[in-house]
Amino acid sequence: MDFFNLLTGPDLLEMTEALLPEHRERLYPPTQDLAMFIKQALEEDRSCQRAVNAWAAQRVAEALSVNSVSTGAYCHARARLPLEMVSSLARQSARLLSERAHRSWHWDGRRVKLADGTGISIPATLANHACYPQPNSQAKRVGFPLARLVGIFCLSIGAVLDAAIGPYAGKGHRELGLFRTLLHTLSAGELLLADALCCNYFLIAMLQAAGVAVLFEQHGSRITDFRRGEALGTRDHRVKWPKPKARPVWMSREQYRAFPETLTVRELRVSGRVLVTTLLELLEASKAELAKLYERRWNIELELRCIKATLRMETPSCKSPVMIHKELWVYLLAINLNGLLMAQAAHNAGIHSRQVSFKHTAQMWMAWISQNLPASDAPGLAELFRLIAQRRVGNRPTHIEPRARRRRPQPFPWLKIPRARPRRRIRKHRRRLYAKFSTISLSACSLSRTPSQKFNSPLCSEMRHSTRTTDAATMNIGTPEAPFRLRTEQPS
Repeated sequence: MDFFNLLTGPDLLEMTEALLPEHRERLYPPTQDLAMFIKQALEEDRSCQRAVNAWAAQRVAEALSVNSVSTGAYCHARARLPLEMVSSLARQSARLLSERAHRSWHWDGRRVKLADGTGISIPATLANHACYPQPNSQAKRVGFPLARLVGIFCLSIGAVLDAAIGPYAGKGHRELGLFRTLLHTLSAGELLLADALCCNYFLIAMLQAAGVAVLFEQHGSRITDFRRGEALGTRDHRVKWPKPKARPVWMSREQYRAFPETLTVRELRVSGRVLVTTLLELLEASKAELAKLYERRWNIELELRCIKATLRMETPSCKSPVMIHKELWVYLLAINLNGLLMAQAAHNAGIHSRQVSFKHTAQMWMAWISQNLPASDAPGLAELFRLIAQRRVGNRPTHIEPRARRRRPQPFPWLKIPRARPRRRIRKHRRRLYAKFSTISLSACSLSRTPSQKFNSPLCSEMRHSTRTTDAATMNIGTPEAPFRLRTEQPS
């Protein structure tokens, strides 16, 4: 089994050739542009200037000409990159990875999929505000637009099989609505792990009809009575759910009538929570096996943390909705390619792919290619995979940490009005602020102190606080004979 050869296999090559747009031989052809975009997602510094500088340095090393290091040409090339090409490569690479996963990485011979969603804060531009409205709790044009990302992940590999992106709220764009658009990703014989949000009658009935088993946590609005139904053990029974009388707004009358009147599920209580599954027989899965399997649902929270914290996709940088979609899919493709390296390293080391560190793999690969080390010959790749597998993820199933921050933020006031209004206020009162602070001489501060002590004196601290709250510029300490001067930008 060779995961790494998937990149040069016929499936991905044929798809790439079929989806490549018509293009001229430019400085940034589509394949080079996509490679730079993926590298940009994995780098610590993800700015376009950093990507262009690295490309210029590489051309100089190859004795090629470099006309400019401006980012304009690269940004235009990214805009020309087809979204269908990026999303198709991400889905296809994840599918091939999932199909090649070792059987020992499966659960009881089944492929297990994970589903969850998260919110993403995007730049506050007019186009983004129109496509992704901000929450109603925020003042108009003060907050940031929010997008919702829902994905289906492979438990054994960690690859993103498919994803849906939409506004944070609105009809058909809530988390369950986006998830229903991804049901085609699941196949008969697989098992879906998800939290309590997915535990509803209609979704379970749809998945059961498709031959997909489920394991969800019980929804808080449903009352579980273990005295009812057919007992299978202690706090473990089979029970029939009646079809809800209210038809959901997204469902037509014909679809509602097609659902069965009752749905048979299995409910069991483990570790203080109630789980719901369609594995109805004890021979299919025992209570302890299901409890242990549901604990692995936490892996999707780790995957989302890798996406938002490690790769910093929590705040995309593109300014238009089309480029936001493209940027998110490039990040998902980068995650799948990084998962390919993790799977190959785990296979060579004889360990589970979940034992390999995601961040260490990305850092190792970036360091490897930055030194122009061999990435095509077998000995070089074997050494790369050996180094990747050395860093193992700690197994701490009982480790608990509060979701709180210990380090306090800087005491700057919140900007609760559109930015243009305080800018106009600063320009209007610029001369008054300058006159106020230019009249303060160093006689107010003790001349016997060191420069650092002068700047930290109570009067200087008050002045700094005043300039901070008025959003003015910082002050400059000159010579002992010179007064404090307020630096301000000259109006354009």
